[in-house]
Amino acid sequence: MTIRILIVDDHQMVRELLCHVLQAESDWEVVAQTGDGLQVIPLIQTTAPHVVCMDISMPGMNGIELTRSILQQWPQIKVVALSAYDDRRHVLDMLDAGAKAYVTKVAASTELLSAIRAVLCGRTYMCPNVAGVVTDNLLGSNGRARSSVVLGERERQVLKLVAAGHTSNQIAQQLLIASSTVEVHRRNIMRKLDRHTVAELTRYVINNERAD
Repeated sequence: MTIRILIVDDHQMVRELLCHVLQAESDWEVVAQTGDGLQVIPLIQTTAPHVVCMDISMPGMNGIELTRSILQQWPQIKVVALSAYDDRRHVLDMLDAGAKAYVTKVAASTELLSAIRAVLCGRTYMCPNVAGVVTDNLLGSNGRARSSVVLGERERQVLKLVAAGHTSNQIAQQLLIASSTVEVHRRNIMRKLDRHTVAELTRYVINNERAD
């Protein structure tokens, strides 16, 4: 099956670069691109994309509002946030709107392919600097979560990689430990925070951010 992708970004050069990168994948097709937020919904109606790469700041309608509107009408679409912003508020607002991945433009050429592959497999994905924003918000000083649950050093490392969308095998390779050990850490993290999926961990971050 060919994966249909819509690129939404207000910079033409960025769109052209992303189109070149994505079209290099044999089973992916960029079906449309636009820099105007008001054109996005009509384009979705005519091209039926599987994935939308979504900028945040655009004329007409911003990416946060668009993401929320798209997923209300087409919940099966995967939205990958693509933005120049890597601050906590923009990241959490896009995740709250329903984006399944967040990639900064400076990392797009290396991270966007991984993000799209992850969301197509039903996983969340954040490029490394954004994953740090999320986990830093989840964890206080000395690894103390907002619920006052203490996570160990290795658990914090695993949590950051889980938040970035890595599988247990990938985490094991990066940390030079067995994948079974990673699974133990994942279970302990979920148990301590009373969250049982990566999506629930992300939601926990968002809710605690709003409580501050």
